[in-house]
Amino acid sequence: MSTQNAPQDAAAQDGVPQDAPKTEGRTAERPIRVMVVDDHPMWRDAVARDLAESGFDVVATAGDGPQAVRRAKAVTPDVLVLDLNLPGMPGVQVCKELVPAYPGLRVLVLSASGEHADVLEAVKSGATGYLLKSASTQELVDAVRSTADGDPVFTPGLAGLVLGEYRRLASDPAPAAPDEPKAPQLTDRETEVLRLVAKGLSYKQIAERLVISHRTVQNHVQNTLGKLQLHNRVELVRYAIERGLDDI
Repeated sequence: MSTQNAPQDAAAQDGVPQDAPKTEGRTAERPIRVMVVDDHPMWRDAVARDLAESGFDVVATAGDGPQAVRRAKAVTPDVLVLDLNLPGMPGVQVCKELVPAYPGLRVLVLSASGEHADVLEAVKSGATGYLLKSASTQELVDAVRSTADGDPVFTPGLAGLVLGEYRRLASDPAPAAPDEPKAPQLTDRETEVLRLVAKGLSYKQIAERLVISHRTVQNHVQNTLGKLQLHNRVELVRYAIERGLDDI
C-alpha cells in the first residue's frame, strides 16, 4: 500500500470533515462510511486515500485511542479500520468502548501483529475481522466491504484459530444464576441461521445455503442478537456452541 501523495482533504487533515453527517444504519443508496485509525500519519492517510479512491466515504481519521472514540461517536461510521497499537488507549479498549454502544458499527482490525493473543483479544473485544498490514489494497477493500456486511474477515490462517477459541470458551461455560430468566424463543429460521453462523459460514454462504437474501440473513442475526441480549458475533457464536448448535 503506497504512502505517497497522501490525501489533503478534510478527512485526512482534520480527522472529521466539517460536513460529515451523523447517520445511523447503512442503505444501498449511499457508500459505506469508513473511519481509519492509526498513529502513523503517512500510513493512515494512505489507507484513507486508497479507500476513498475505491468508492468508500472516509468520514474521519484519528491518530490515538481517545480521539478515535470521540470522532467515532461524532460521525458513527459503518466500519472502523483500527490499528491495535495506539497511544492513549489501545485498540481493544476502543472496541470495548464503541461496539456495545453502537450495535451497527463493524470493526476491522488492520495490524502489523499476527500474534495469536492479539487476534483473539481483538475478536473478544468486538472486532468483526482482523487483517495484517501486509495485505494488498484490494484485499483491504474486499475486507472492508465484507466487514460492513457483518461477515468475519481474517488473514488466511487466523480464521481457524478464532473458531477454535470460540470452542474453547464454550467448553466450560459459566453456570447460570438461579434466577436467570429463560432464554427467549427463537424462530426455526433464526435457529437455522444461528447454527450456520456457529459453523463459521459467512452471511453470503448462509444466504446461498438457505436460498434467501443476504439482507434477510443480516436481519435474522440482528433479531437474534436483540432477543438474546448479545452484542456481537463473538457472543452469538459462543452462545450457539454452548448449546451444541454447531454439531447439528
